Amino acid sequence: VQLQASGGGLVQAGGSLRLSCAASGRTFSNYGMGWFRQAPGKEREFVSAINWSGLITDYATSVKGRFTISRDNAKNTVYLQMNMLKPEDTAAYYCAADLGRRITVAISRYDYDYWGQGTLVTVSS
Repeated sequence: VQLQASGGGLVQAGGSLRLSCAASGRTFSNYGMGWFRQAPGKEREFVSAINWSGLITDYATSVKGRFTISRDNAKNTVYLQMNMLKPEDTAAYYCAADLGRRITVAISRYDYDYWGQGTLVTVSS
């Protein structure tokens, strides 16, 4: 599976961004997807995950109510809509594919098999 993340950039606090992750190489609707982020000097942390159908999602407490994950299986793409951004959201954002489960979602980075290259989000105060 190859994953290509895009959509990062510089935004002021309170603003919005939408990240995209295009997948190729395997049937997209056969696996779950997740978003993680990593700030400088910190470990990579879970942000959000979605199952194959999009009907099951999960969010980190820090982003719940502000971020929305979705997917378009016809376009082999997963999205992360980020609203009300805060300076503490500044990080490199990575999409990942979990080939081990389809119905449920995983929140541990160790459950994900393939990773995109990351896209940088910078939120200024």
